[in-house]
Amino acid sequence: MQLKPVDTVETISAEDFKKQYYDVKKPIVIKGLAKQWPAYDKWNWDYFIDVVGNKEVGVYNNIKSDSYTPINTADAYMKFGDYLKKVKAGPLDLRIFLFNIFQHAPAITSDFTWPDELMKGFVKKYPMLFVGGEGSITHIHFDIDMSHILHTQFIGKKRVLLFPYGEQYKLYRKPWEVLSLANYAHYYDKFDYENFPAVKLANGYEVVLEHGDTLYMPAGYWHHMEYIEAGFAMSLRAMQSGIAGKLEGLWKLFGMRNIDTLMKKTAPEWWYNRKKAQLMAAAQKELEKA
Repeated sequence: MQLKPVDTVETISAEDFKKQYYDVKKPIVIKGLAKQWPAYDKWNWDYFIDVVGNKEVGVYNNIKSDSYTPINTADAYMKFGDYLKKVKAGPLDLRIFLFNIFQHAPAITSDFTWPDELMKGFVKKYPMLFVGGEGSITHIHFDIDMSHILHTQFIGKKRVLLFPYGEQYKLYRKPWEVLSLANYAHYYDKFDYENFPAVKLANGYEVVLEHGDTLYMPAGYWHHMEYIEAGFAMSLRAMQSGIAGKLEGLWKLFGMRNIDTLMKKTAPEWWYNRKKAQLMAAAQKELEKA
């Protein structure tokens, strides 16, 4: 992997953000954005336990999904408050993602403001909360709806690995999916380059997010996250401004995913072998071009 640090600023003007990052689809960390929000000081474990602790949520372990199962299937369910108490108690390889806490406690939305000055198209019905215990992992993927993301970390530290969408073949993307066949867990210590050599060619970014950091992830960016410490984050999603980007997101969300799910149910082994052959061939082409 050819990794660079993500540009980091305290603040940035809307004009500079648009010209230097949004228009060219380059990530950036804005450290000062969330400091303006009441949430910066207000949001902690006990606050959420009190507000929505009785809601049941799906939790996900660190096991990387295989090529036969549909994505986003929870490994277990528990009360949100019980889960947060476990997170507080120590290392826990369970995480929560895509939890719309704001549907259960609408008043919480007054704790932050939408940064409309930076970009348009925010999907304001669906701000999402992501929670992970120390040691939990979000395996590498890109978001299926192809939205731009502002991802703000609250409490704890999290290591993030990022790649532009165009690096997909070097990353061994599984056709018809948003996932990679390769396992990037603890990539900074050891990665299986023997079986996935094209990853050496992939150009990406690496950053550690801390409390209050807001990461801009452009549409389609691959991301892999590992919780150095227990923490939670909020993602604000914005649709792409162009019609082509919107249509691509709709196709992946409602076309690609449904076709993949159907094939996994009807011809799982044939479908898996076909996709593996395709991704290996695509990676080989990248190696031959190098």
